Amino acid sequence: MFLSIQHITFPLEDPLLKFLLELIIILCIPLLLNKIKVPHLLGLLIAGAVVGPNGFNILSRDSSIVVTGTTGLLYIMFLAGLEINMSDFKKNKWKSITFSIYTFAVPFILGLVGGYYILGFSILSSVLFASLFSSHTLIVYPMISSLGISRNLAVNITVGGTMITDVLSLLVLAVVVGMSQGEVGTAFWVKLSVSMILFVLIVLIVFPIIGRWFFKNVQDKISQYIFVLVMIYMASLLAELAGVEAIIGAFFAGLALNKLIPHTSSLMNRVEFVGNAIFIPFFLISVGMLIDFKAFFKSYETLGVASIMLIASIGGKYLAAIATQKTFKFTKEEGRIIFGMSAASAAATLASVMVGYNIILSENEAGEPVRLLNEHVLNGSILLILISCTISSFISMASAQKIAEKEKENTVSGESEENNRILLTLSNENTVEKMVNLGLLIKTKTSGSDIAAVNVINEEINESSSKNAEMLLDSAVKMGAAADSKIIPIIRHDNDVVKGISNVIKEQNISDLVIGLENEKGFSPSFIYNLHKGYLQNKKSNVIIYHAAQPIATVKSYTVLIPSDAEKEPGFFHSLLRVWNISKNSGAEMFFYATANTIKILERIVKKDPIEAHFNVINSWREAEQAAMSISSNEGLVILMADRGMKSYFNQMREVPELLNANFSSNNYLLIYPYTAVNETEIEKRSVSNHDDFVEIGKIISKVFK
Repeated sequence: MFLSIQHITFPLEDPLLKFLLELIIILCIPLLLNKIKVPHLLGLLIAGAVVGPNGFNILSRDSSIVVTGTTGLLYIMFLAGLEINMSDFKKNKWKSITFSIYTFAVPFILGLVGGYYILGFSILSSVLFASLFSSHTLIVYPMISSLGISRNLAVNITVGGTMITDVLSLLVLAVVVGMSQGEVGTAFWVKLSVSMILFVLIVLIVFPIIGRWFFKNVQDKISQYIFVLVMIYMASLLAELAGVEAIIGAFFAGLALNKLIPHTSSLMNRVEFVGNAIFIPFFLISVGMLIDFKAFFKSYETLGVASIMLIASIGGKYLAAIATQKTFKFTKEEGRIIFGMSAASAAATLASVMVGYNIILSENEAGEPVRLLNEHVLNGSILLILISCTISSFISMASAQKIAEKEKENTVSGESEENNRILLTLSNENTVEKMVNLGLLIKTKTSGSDIAAVNVINEEINESSSKNAEMLLDSAVKMGAAADSKIIPIIRHDNDVVKGISNVIKEQNISDLVIGLENEKGFSPSFIYNLHKGYLQNKKSNVIIYHAAQPIATVKSYTVLIPSDAEKEPGFFHSLLRVWNISKNSGAEMFFYATANTIKILERIVKKDPIEAHFNVINSWREAEQAAMSISSNEGLVILMADRGMKSYFNQMREVPELLNANFSSNNYLLIYPYTAVNETEIEKRSVSNHDDFVEIGKIISKVFK
């Protein structure tokens, strides 16, 4: 069907024209507003108002806009749950609860007083009216996450508090609706409680089991992404069946998949990219289409109601943010970002208003419907959405940038980029993806390229070839690019593979050498010989042996065995940094088994850089082996090893390869050999000779783990 100019009518009906115009808005608005330092999400809201049915009526808010917009809203809540650091959240749960009490109660009280005493609403309408201001939408979260401060404590407790306040406000909605329809009784409360419990149990227990099975058995990248979308919508549907809004389901879906989608993985990159490029902008445009500026000039009563709504919502959120700042002694900028993130009202507010507006209680003398929430509240909520999102955007952007700059200034890197480079040895196409995924998990986030991949060509014995090397390295580079990480490919010609790799380590100043084991072979006599006579001769780099029986993202936890006196090795803290990064980037729990002296050091570290860690004191290596033998199929093993001559070496370490071959062929495991040599300028930074001196340990921790 051909389209001619004379047949174009407004609002646009042709799907090509509609989608093209929406994409042009999504493309141009950020480019224009970035130049004048205006948050682009505000521009998308205004653009939606201009082209929408209440503006120039170029686009109608039809089902296509609603569907993509709804997906964008669910996406925002899903990302908030997916990116939250669970160890930080568990550590700070009481702070999140305290914040949620402040940010729920203060606006609620202001709204209740305004609705009942000033506007003259009934008590039922006043309660629902007040609940509109207690919830908030994390509309600025994608922007804050892009600045790299999602782990900031103020951000973390705001995200956690959002979950609680939204659930509470939507529960108020469910109760008020039930009371308005005369349904509140014992049966109502039992049904609501049971349905909520079942919803939480299904999403937080069953979803991770399904997700782990899927990611272990399905490697297709497109299928994995579609699976994520299915989980979002499935959880949202279950939330609606439980009697709460879909956004709560999307948030819980993010929590359920939190540990299955590592923050540095290509899947996480795809999830964020598609959401930020398409779905979230469509949501902002769809919200903008609800804005009707003309409504505020038709009735002074609408302006009065809107004024009270703005005072109750924005004023209440400001007071709650200040109270939170004072309670937990946050900085001024952190207090502002709490206010900025919580100021925006869109999702739950709009849902509650629409439900209240559609409930007709009776008819007045003129035969007009008397609604639970009248049209003045409906129009006032649109103004509240516009102004609150505007305030949220400007304050969050300004505060987030200052916090990001301050965190960069305060960060003392334990290692420079030059001596913090990981080298992946690639020789088999079946291990490329596994090696790249491990490299992405263990690397420290720095500004430059810190992962290299090498394939050594030994033409004399026909080991590898230029074509095979190019294929392996090209595959690794593409996998890295999918996760927004650059991998440097290195092809090496040498008559000895081990010597070739050793030369690359020296030339590239490699800090960590990662060698992959093939599942079928495990530790062969030739590999063990090359390890001790070749790879471990590089005294200035860690050597990591990796055996992958399943995708690393599906490993729930790791048992970490640390030998006695390991803390005396120069590379001990560098090795721990890799273990810490695995936990931080994948969310896996770490169960440490070590001597009492080592456990004290680990406990000091975890206070400074929290992960989900559990500590167990052992008195012999035999106890460590017994702990390792008890791990299940979805659990992994990490062993800090030592070569002859190292302070933590003991004779039983010779049995470890045989033990692994016999008992752990179906498990993921890593052997980490810490480096043993440091140059003189690094002694102060890395020395742990006096490991009981916690002042020195504090210096090392602050430099290495920040």
